[in-house]
Amino acid sequence: MSTSPPAQKPADDSKPERERRSPVEMFRTGGLIALAVLVTLFAVLNSEEVKVEWIIGTGHAPLIVVIVISLLVGIVLTYSAERLRSKRR
Repeated sequence: MSTSPPAQKPADDSKPERERRSPVEMFRTGGLIALAVLVTLFAVLNSEEVKVEWIIGTGHAPLIVVIVISLLVGIVLTYSAERLRSKRR
């Protein structure tokens, strides 16, 4: 008695399904894209040269550079103040 081999399923060449992103991840991605667009627009709109009076001397710099330097100084001062405060506790 001869038995026939079991029928083989055809190979499935389709790609495996990707996991769906959660609404929170999609919202975060959309927010980051919107933030990147706003930062880019802010930089482009504030590219004119301004007179800057430093502690020592004066000079000219693009407004966006002055704004970014001010932001970075604020971040560093805030971080330093928080570390000092946490060490006192």
